[in-house]
Amino acid sequence: MTTKIRTLIADDEEGPREQLRAALARLAPELEIVAASVNGVDAWDDCLAFEPQLCFLDIRMPGLSGMEVAQRLAQLAEPPQVVFVTAYGDHALSAFEAGAVDYVMKPVEDARLQQCLQRLRQRQAIAESDHGADGNAVAGASASSIATAMPAGTLELLRQLLPQQRTVMRPIQASQGREIQLIAPEDVLFFQSDSRYTRVVHRDGEAWIRTALKELLTELDAEIFWQVHRSVLVNSRFIASATRVDENTMQISLKGSEEKLPVSRQFQGLFKGQ
Repeated sequence: MTTKIRTLIADDEEGPREQLRAALARLAPELEIVAASVNGVDAWDDCLAFEPQLCFLDIRMPGLSGMEVAQRLAQLAEPPQVVFVTAYGDHALSAFEAGAVDYVMKPVEDARLQQCLQRLRQRQAIAESDHGADGNAVAGASASSIATAMPAGTLELLRQLLPQQRTVMRPIQASQGREIQLIAPEDVLFFQSDSRYTRVVHRDGEAWIRTALKELLTELDAEIFWQVHRSVLVNSRFIASATRVDENTMQISLKGSEEKLPVSRQFQGLFKGQ
């Protein structure tokens, strides 16, 4: 049995999202749609939950744009292949072409999508050939023929294309009885979420808020606050050390706290050592 390629689609418009899903079902039955996200924030969260090997991301989405999601994905230990989808003549398209990053225009046409899929298959065939494989993946539509890593240089390309503006972080508001406590983001050590609430551990104690971790990602500076686990967002300025417990497990220690925070396999590349 051929292994299916885990695939994610993200588009905030239902019509184009379902059109793409139907087109992929016709042209690439080896793909398994594991998530159809309705905005960029959900797309990022779904990527962490389902670990897709291939993502079709609408460039313009609320919360996080497709390029912002791709930038985050490029920093994972095993980043998926990304294809951008757009209804506009975005300034980035020529740069995508030069950087061998795939894209399709909306409304998606079968011929263009087939061309895109074939490019992914050819790229994988070259990668397999470089590693001593026999290169037959171009002819076959096996799962491994598309599920390859992001092209080298994708992260740097996205950094160049995205606006270089620092997020203005607003105080975190936490209710305590009749009082609203305002917590400066720079005083927060880490955020840790469960299914209903998010725990905010700061210099002077801790509080609980109803804002989901994935929503906080759009309000905090990604250069300062690092996601290290699907349920943990940590202020990098308070990280004291990262310790590898075993081959698959890592945890971090924080300045001013005795707690140890887990680092999931996806984010262990943040701590490579120099």
